[in-house]
This record gives sequence, structure tokens and C-alpha cells, in this order.
Amino acid sequence: MQLYSYFRSSAAYRVRIALNLKGLPYETVPVHLLKEGGQQLSAGYRKVNPTALVPTLVDGDAVIGQSLAIIEYLEETHPETPLLPADAIGRARVRDLALGIACDTHPLNNLRVLKYLKHTLGVDEAAKTAWYKHWVHQGLEALETQLAASRATGQFCHGDTPTIADLCLVPQVANAQRFECDLSAMPNVLRIDAACRALPAFEAAAPGNQPDAE
Repeated sequence: MQLYSYFRSSAAYRVRIALNLKGLPYETVPVHLLKEGGQQLSAGYRKVNPTALVPTLVDGDAVIGQSLAIIEYLEETHPETPLLPADAIGRARVRDLALGIACDTHPLNNLRVLKYLKHTLGVDEAAKTAWYKHWVHQGLEALETQLAASRATGQFCHGDTPTIADLCLVPQVANAQRFECDLSAMPNVLRIDAACRALPAFEAAAPGNQPDAE
């Protein structure tokens, strides 16, 4: 398998964790989101993924974009080390938590949004950072409330083994900390993040450990 990835991409980070947890070998194909005006915008990459986003997974004839679609594909084709609970309500809860990050929080603070704010709308650096922190805090605050309110929360977001929810949580926390967001009022988020990062699969997937890290 080939994974078109950028070391700081939260979405690619999720997929790297999934591949590592499942013990699946893959080749990283770096796509730098800033160099050359953004390599994801090149004609060559658009032939691979017309959305000009990372990640993209290539597995034989299968070419899949969107990180959660990739992870669900890996879950179905390689069910060993499951990333979804066995019961329907458990799977629904994990998807609820994961989608809250991947669909509601992350899109508002990803690179292309921040670039549009700065370069097209003329938002200054302070206002851009305030935008980022506002939406990250709102999203992770909601996640903290969900985790604290449910008896299904264990060592990880759901129970005592990592799920897709944890694969989404860790990259989002990493980005929040990179932008110096205050997460001190989110003990469950921080506790689960620490538990995940202690696992080799998460550590190997971290941005600083990627072949294209800078």
C-alpha cells in the first residue's frame, strides 16, 4: 500500500495510526502542502486525488481519499486489531466522537482554511490564531463533555482499547498544543491522549517521526 501523506496533516496522521495498529506495511509518498505552491495542487497529484487533499491510500486498484473512509476500508479488509466495537451502539458512539472531530472541528482549522483567511480575506496573524483557538476549544470542549458523561469511556475514548475515536483525538490534540491552545480544563481529553501516545503505533505515526518531517 502507498499512503500519500504530509507529516503535519491531521487526517494523514489518523491513517498512519490505523495502519500501524493493524501492523500493515505501507510506503509513504510525501505531498508537501506548502512547497511549490502546494504539491497537492499539482496536476500529477490531482490525477491521484481530484480533491487535492491528503491523505490518499492506494491499495492495488483501490484509490481512496478521506481519512475516515480509508480507516473504515482498512477495518473491513483487515479486521484484525479492530478499531470499532463489536456492538452497534458502541460503533455508533465511536463514530459520533470521531465525526465530531473530523467533520465539525478539524475542517474549520485546517491549512487551506487558515491560508484563505490570511491570504484572501486579509486576516492578520492574531485574528487567524484567535479563529483557530476558538474553534479548536469549542470542539474539544464538547468532546470532553461527551467523554465525562459516558460510562463507556475507559482508558481510551471507548473502553480500554483504541478505536477510530482515539485516532481522531490524538492528531487534533497535537495540533491544538502546537498552536498553544489551553486544554487544562479537559482532563479526559488529556488523559486519553497520553494513554494513546504511550503506545508504539501512535508514537511511530507522530509527525516528527515521518520521513518528510521538517
